[in-house]
Amino acid sequence: MLVNLLHRFEGEKSMIKKRYMYLTEDVLEQNPNMGAYMASSLDARQDILVEEVPKLGKEATTKAIKEWGRHESNITHLIVCSTSGVDMPGADYQLIRLLDLNPSVKRVMLYHQGCFTGGTVLRIAKDLTENNKGARVLVICSEITAVTFRGTDDIHFDNLVGQALFADGAAALIVGPNPMQDVERPLFEMASAIQLILPDSEGAIEGHLREVGLTFHLLNQVPTIISKNIEKSLEEAFQQLGISDWNSLFWIAHPNGPTILDVIESKLKLLVL
Repeated sequence: MLVNLLHRFEGEKSMIKKRYMYLTEDVLEQNPNMGAYMASSLDARQDILVEEVPKLGKEATTKAIKEWGRHESNITHLIVCSTSGVDMPGADYQLIRLLDLNPSVKRVMLYHQGCFTGGTVLRIAKDLTENNKGARVLVICSEITAVTFRGTDDIHFDNLVGQALFADGAAALIVGPNPMQDVERPLFEMASAIQLILPDSEGAIEGHLREVGLTFHLLNQVPTIISKNIEKSLEEAFQQLGISDWNSLFWIAHPNGPTILDVIESKLKLLVL
């Protein structure tokens, strides 16, 4: 029932055509509390996440290392992020074992940070590479939405909106200075990394880990908050690079639903004019 409702919502509102999820009808039938709105199910979710989050991260990392061009023994640092599967030893430890990395790799594990974690781990990786000569930082983000999948009620539709937007997935890359010519194959250069808390944004996006799993809440003012601050954020990000012509750039905002993208597009049209 809930899966069918999400499919209808996706097609009509979110404009997302396909998503990939670990959860299946069989898994939900075996764990009926996961499909309820307020039923204890954290243990069942954790049993899935603690095992599957590192496995999914491994799949992305194996491809990234192959594209990188060097052996995994050259990795000096590891940063892993995931919204779910909080455990000890964490997913970073499990990935060292799964990938057969050097046990002396310096590792950082970030849990429960939400959507901005991808930018956060890149910022940390940049700091590490600039302060450790010859560093090669493996960054892994792995997410499985089993922690958030749940039923809804007649009031909290923001819960349903979030579920229709998010899916399972993983990404990995290696960050380092001075790439070795004819060996490493760099794709991008990270010029800067900044972070900013937007005014009047407190409570706009929240996530709370409870017995029912991870509950999250998205206020409908999120697109408005972003649109009011996007110009200033762009100026601060690109001013230090001497760039002020938005049409000369390819840049992208977090694709948090079509409403946010539409609002940002309207704002930028005003900037261009």
